[in-house]
Amino acid sequence: MIKERGYPGGPDHLRRIVGRLRPKKPAEAFQRLRTLPGEQGQVDWAHFGKLQIGRALRALWAFVMVLSYSRRIFLQFFHGAAMPFFVRGHVEAFSAFQGIPRVLLYDNLKSAVLERHGDAIRFHPTLLEMAAHYRFEPRPVAVARGNEKGRVERAIRYVREAFFAARTYTDLADLNRQALEWSSTAALDRSWVEDRSRTVRQAFEEERGVLLPLP
Repeated sequence: MIKERGYPGGPDHLRRIVGRLRPKKPAEAFQRLRTLPGEQGQVDWAHFGKLQIGRALRALWAFVMVLSYSRRIFLQFFHGAAMPFFVRGHVEAFSAFQGIPRVLLYDNLKSAVLERHGDAIRFHPTLLEMAAHYRFEPRPVAVARGNEKGRVERAIRYVREAFFAARTYTDLADLNRQALEWSSTAALDRSWVEDRSRTVRQAFEEERGVLLPLP
């Protein structure tokens, strides 16, 4: 329509102009969420492209769990995000931490939440069985409230930038070996966001003693 009225430019220039003129939503304020040691962890999947297995290309997914207080990261890669991989990720994470946070936050993953209507939630029965065995509370975040699980989202961004970018590996086992080494060295020795004079390792040493014991 505007070309018919004499506009000589291209669509990119038009989008920039319209973007400056379009009314913007007011910025939403979020309260900074703080947690006690051992109180909470956050869990999510992240897609990392594809992996060549023989002649086939398989999806590469990362299971990420982060302890909300110390920011300790557990990272493991799988060929998919199905329920058996979801359970295995939890088991390996609890073993690595040698303990369990009292609450685990989830996005509305199909592995966690089968159905939701407002505050009425139907959890996946396998998740409930696992939660009963390990004695933690599964808790989904509110819909469209990504700030509630911002720690795991930032952890995934950190994994992408500090671990996965330009990394070479021979197969899934090699990638997971490197992920375990990285998460127990460089990721653990980074500065702790709550106190830059301390490391995540030091914060985790404080948190480890108040995690729930393994059954």
